[in-house]
Amino acid sequence: MSKLIITVAPVGAETTREQQPNLPITAEEIAEEAARCEAAGASVIHLHVRKPDGSPTQDKEVFAEAIEAIASRTNLIIQVSTGGAVWMTADERLQSIYAHPAIEMATLTTGSVNFGDDVFLNTPAMIERFAKEMKELGIKPEIECFDAGAVTSGINLIRRGLIAEPAHFDFVMGVPGGITATTRDLVYLVGLLPENCTWQVAGIGRFEIPLATVAIIMGGHVRVGFEDNIYISRGKLAKSNAELVEKVVRLANELGREVATPDEARAIHLLPGRRK
Repeated sequence: MSKLIITVAPVGAETTREQQPNLPITAEEIAEEAARCEAAGASVIHLHVRKPDGSPTQDKEVFAEAIEAIASRTNLIIQVSTGGAVWMTADERLQSIYAHPAIEMATLTTGSVNFGDDVFLNTPAMIERFAKEMKELGIKPEIECFDAGAVTSGINLIRRGLIAEPAHFDFVMGVPGGITATTRDLVYLVGLLPENCTWQVAGIGRFEIPLATVAIIMGGHVRVGFEDNIYISRGKLAKSNAELVEKVVRLANELGREVATPDEARAIHLLPGRRK
């Protein structure tokens, strides 16, 4: 079993300061949080950015500022979101991958999903375009799946040569409208995967830590952070994203799974390293 890769998603597009007062918003705040998370045991940062008023943006200049600050303070693998927010166009969402040469990974959502009261639209043409542009830039996609059909779509991209192997899948579980956050469904999703790939789980809300525990045991990887969950325990807000990372590290230690450093995670993902 490989070492455990812990991804931290410290910002997201939905969480607000009213919900979680410790949410990082500025480039400096995000970079400081990234450094704390790396020290705690994270090896990847899944990055969204915000405008000064806290609203989500895919502006590549805002991404560039945050990425520069993160890269100057940490050795974390920088993975940008191309999901943005549900109302954004494909052109808006793709700005992030052009923001900075230090980007090593980016999310690629391979299916549409009812996202709460809205629709997160990902048409076949959009998915193919995103995959091609990531491939051209040498950025590894993280195949983001909100349901089983998205896994099938991701496998199709691999077969067509638009995503190189070993591919990496991210199961986002517990979003209203997406697949439920049960152990049964996680086992089912993992069973759909090709042999030569890696996977992680991002459990939403109260499902974050239970699914993280199952993933550690199954040999998968884990995502935590304020994008997905703002509580360290029932009814108690986390003091920081690093506190959530520390909790997963304690679980991994108890279960006998070593935690990967950023460079060990690069080796698992076959990443060439940061460009300058």
